Amino acid sequence: MIAPIDLSQPAEMLKPLCVLLLEDDELLRDRVLVPRLRQFGFEVTAIGCVAELTMVLDKKRPDIVLLDIGLPESDGFEVARSLRAELPETGIVMLTGRSENIDRVRGLSEGADAYLAKPVDIDVLVATLYSVARRLMPARASASIHQPWRLDSDGWLLISPAGVRVKLSKTERRLLAVLMQNPDRVISRGALIALLTDNALAFDPHRLDSLIHRLRRKTLATAGEPLPLDAIHGAGYLLAMS
Repeated sequence: MIAPIDLSQPAEMLKPLCVLLLEDDELLRDRVLVPRLRQFGFEVTAIGCVAELTMVLDKKRPDIVLLDIGLPESDGFEVARSLRAELPETGIVMLTGRSENIDRVRGLSEGADAYLAKPVDIDVLVATLYSVARRLMPARASASIHQPWRLDSDGWLLISPAGVRVKLSKTERRLLAVLMQNPDRVISRGALIALLTDNALAFDPHRLDSLIHRLRRKTLATAGEPLPLDAIHGAGYLLAMS
């Protein structure tokens, strides 16, 4: 028997990751990287030159600096070396058009935690930022471990371990509610279909698969990490929470 749905549990929010973007290409910076990273839930501050760096850092220390190498008035390698010395707990990710191994090795040697070559897929960039954050910020990672995927107080938002909010439709809310009330337990396809319709015999089972596929994609695109909702062949679906 499936446990009753309870949508009353509160959700405590964690602060989004703060990213300082240093990129002189205005089109790439302002039209692509900044809006896309904000869509994934990052708090983004963007600057175009090293001269602005000190002023920004005096106001707020970022969790991660996303840094180009080919800057007009400075060398990105030198910037990375200075940042590593001044901000040892801050992550540094280099995003550059220089893809040669010699540049990659130098970037990592100068203090970068990750080195990505342009053009980069936004999903790869987001995954890299989260990976660096987990490695360099154990307190945040520890908080994520103790804050599993959850629904907010009325169930219309899915909250990721990092505190990113994903808006849910009515159908997605009903599905996730029952899955979260039964963590690490396989819920049969028939039981899930019964949540969606009063006439299970006339319901196309592929609609359930399509719904879950869209939910996974939306969650990855918004939260930057996959929802641990797995299909169990011949049985149903399981939300892995442990």
